Amino acid sequence: MLLIGLTGGIASGKSTVARQLVALGAVHVDADALAREVVKPGTQALDHIRETFGADVIDEHGRLDRVALGAIVFSDPARLAQLNAITHPAVWALAQQRIAGAKAADPRAVVIYDVPLLVEASANRPIRFDLIVVAHASAATRLERLVGLRGMTSEEAGRRIGAQADDTARLAIADVVIDTEGSLESTREQVDALWSRIVRTRESEQ
Repeated sequence: MLLIGLTGGIASGKSTVARQLVALGAVHVDADALAREVVKPGTQALDHIRETFGADVIDEHGRLDRVALGAIVFSDPARLAQLNAITHPAVWALAQQRIAGAKAADPRAVVIYDVPLLVEASANRPIRFDLIVVAHASAATRLERLVGLRGMTSEEAGRRIGAQADDTARLAIADVVIDTEGSLESTREQVDALWSRIVRTRESEQ
């Protein structure tokens, strides 16, 4: 199995990169999906969030109110750190299960662990990657995308970007950088080149 960590800041085009890698044959493990799974009603993580942030972050159906929680944590780094300390270990544990399952199904699988907060969660990271890929666009471009494509205000978009690791820290861990600043075609060409590299690596191991 080849395990690739894929990361990038919010609105960096990381999901576009992930979709193309899956279309080329990779197995996708999505940290955002796991993060939603670990805070479902009845989970220890959700109970811990309620205890830490109060009942107002739980809706009338007993589910996490992400808007209410986001209003608390994205304006306060200390509170965000509290949330991450609850959710990151649970997400890593579930990720390891999914990755092990992919390996059991196909020992030669190429597994993409798609994780936006790879830098932020690195202190608790129990997974060793064969390759780390960073989807990169400037903070200015990402802010423009958040405002234009996701309907955020400039202030909200700025808080979301500021709550994540900066570009320097993210690029420092990269083995491969996919520059998503340009056209979609350019991004796809870079992903194709990465996949060709992966295929050559696998063939050389045979």
